[in-house]
Parts: sequence; C-alpha cells; structure tokens
Amino acid sequence: MDQVEIFKALSNKTRLQILGWLKEPELNFPEQPNADFENVGVCVGQIQIKSGLSQSTISEYLSILQRAHLISSTRLGQWTYYKRNKEGLKKLSEIINTEL
Repeated sequence: MDQVEIFKALSNKTRLQILGWLKEPELNFPEQPNADFENVGVCVGQIQIKSGLSQSTISEYLSILQRAHLISSTRLGQWTYYKRNKEGLKKLSEIINTEL
C-alpha cells in the first residue's frame, strides 16, 4: 500500500465525500433498489447521481480510491458496485497511528 497514493486519493473533497457516503450507504443511497450494501455495495450510477458530476469524472475518482485500496468493486452484469475496503481503511489507520 503506497502512502502517497492513499493521501493523494484523500486530497479531493468529492473523493472524501464518496468515502463518507459509502460508510452509511443505507442512509445515503436509499433509492437504490434491491440494495445489498454489505455484500455488493452501491451502484456507480447512484454515486454519480448523488455527486452531480459526470460519469467519467466519478469513474476516475472511484478508480483512484480503488487503486489506493480504500474501496473495492463488484461487477454484476453491466453494473459495477462499490463499497469501502475495511482492510485498506484499517491499514490507513495503522499508518497514521504508527508512522505519522
């Protein structure tokens, strides 16, 4: 896990908001039908709608967060779903507590 990549991923307001939204997906994405937030996550389309940004921008932001191991994705048919990566966030906490 590259510390620079992690902190670059966190240096954007919208990417921080996305992590916050994914922390409580049932509150932030109540309109997602047949939601299995725990196992599958939130559909990229729902994240894009909530953010108000273009699909390409949101895809890039999600890719950055995924490369930093802060979120993970699941592909179901034509849709991609995202959720927080608990192990990646735990590692971030360890970095902050032990190295910074």
